[in-house]
Amino acid sequence: MAPTIAIPSPAPQQKKGEAALRRRNEELEWELRESLVREERMRAELARAMERLRVAEEAEERLCSQLGELEAEAVGQAREYGARIVELLEQLSGAKEMLHRTSSFSTVISQ
Repeated sequence: MAPTIAIPSPAPQQKKGEAALRRRNEELEWELRESLVREERMRAELARAMERLRVAEEAEERLCSQLGELEAEAVGQAREYGARIVELLEQLSGAKEMLHRTSSFSTVISQ
């Protein structure tokens, strides 16, 4: 008959240690899965925020462009109004001069 080797069974304390390690391993795996889920949510939130930022930047560019156009239009209108005021002042000055000549002429005639 062949000799047999006896394999000692793990001690109860060793079994408790292995069970504790298994539980801790399961806890860590669960925490890892939760962390991955949170990470994915944060990535999605970041993507949404980046999209909102892109839209806001495009809107800002459009508004700046429109503001530039309005400023150019306002400058053009201010120049037109300035030229019109000068024209009206010249007309008023001419009318005053004509009125002064007419009144001087009528004074000379009435004497």
